[in-house]
Amino acid sequence: MGPLQGLTIIEIAGIGPGPFAAMSLADMGADVIRVERPGGSMFAAAHNPRLDFLNRNKRCISIDLKHADGIDTVLALLEKADALLEGNRPGVMERLGLGPDVCLARNPALVYGRMTGWGQEGPMARAAGHDINYVALAGALHPMGRAGEKPAIPLNLVGDFGGGGLMLAYGMVCALLETKHSGVGQVVDAAMIDGAATLMASTFGAHQTGFWSDERGTNLLDSGAHFYEVYETADGKYISLGSIEPQFYAALLENLGEDATHFQNQFDMENWPAMKDQMSAVIKRKTRDEWDAIFDGVDVCYAPVLSMSEVRHHPHHQARGTFLDDGEVWQPAPAPRFSRTQAEVHCSAASIGEHSEDILREFGFSEEQIAARLESGAVHRHSP
Repeated sequence: MGPLQGLTIIEIAGIGPGPFAAMSLADMGADVIRVERPGGSMFAAAHNPRLDFLNRNKRCISIDLKHADGIDTVLALLEKADALLEGNRPGVMERLGLGPDVCLARNPALVYGRMTGWGQEGPMARAAGHDINYVALAGALHPMGRAGEKPAIPLNLVGDFGGGGLMLAYGMVCALLETKHSGVGQVVDAAMIDGAATLMASTFGAHQTGFWSDERGTNLLDSGAHFYEVYETADGKYISLGSIEPQFYAALLENLGEDATHFQNQFDMENWPAMKDQMSAVIKRKTRDEWDAIFDGVDVCYAPVLSMSEVRHHPHHQARGTFLDDGEVWQPAPAPRFSRTQAEVHCSAASIGEHSEDILREFGFSEEQIAARLESGAVHRHSP
């Protein structure tokens, strides 16, 4: 049940990239124990835990981190865990008494994963921020968008989830692998600004060679080219073209028929704006379904632009099982895939404190110790 089966990871509950990193690890089979404060956060999907996908495949214990016995409980869990994951601003975990020095003293082999926007140090380390700010300062926001328009916001995929959550999960797996050899743990400092900058490595290189201009919407992959663009169809829907290589561009022109005469010189960059206008007019003559039929089975680098309500119904996704759909709730399946230790979604998000007592028993707490912590309010149980 996933290649990380056998690993135990304690997640100090947060929002966005931290839970996403923990979900990624839990999907791969790690036993992720989510430490949630009583009542949860304002972002908790308490109205329907089945839709709280970032917390799937995890167990949940509710601990008051402002209570001395609560902190002692977390430290006791860490003694038997492989890793800890947290997404607080710098200094918060230290003030709670759960900083890396304290935790690694209790378990020298512990991998301590930290998720922040600006990093653990630097002049902006303690400043507030969100995805849009991190990708802006990383140089990833400016190139996104069309010529003559302001930068387009790429949801929170580049900072929170790509440059943040996935980088943290990757970093923790790297550190866990190293620990198997050295027997010594370490801190993983995953900053969304670092991750977003890393995702831009190829583009930064292209900029320094002179291939990529700072002028937004004029380059090969940013909507500057007529053959790498999103076009509106006759029914108000959209298609995507990515016909970069000569053979794919030739196939595109072949399937445009008589309209191909407008697009003979593919890399005549001065005429890209005019060719884009012409391509827009050509594409808008037919519906999205008609273009689907024209390009079906043709190597053009083409795909319809699907809405979130459409995507799970596409035959390719259905054939691959890209989405899990039980008739009531649908969600992306774990990725990537493995030939032998395939990951799976085995449970939806746990209610806050749903596993509190079971986890404490599993980690060696006596019934008297459990009762004392519940009585003092250091630990909370789920109340349906």
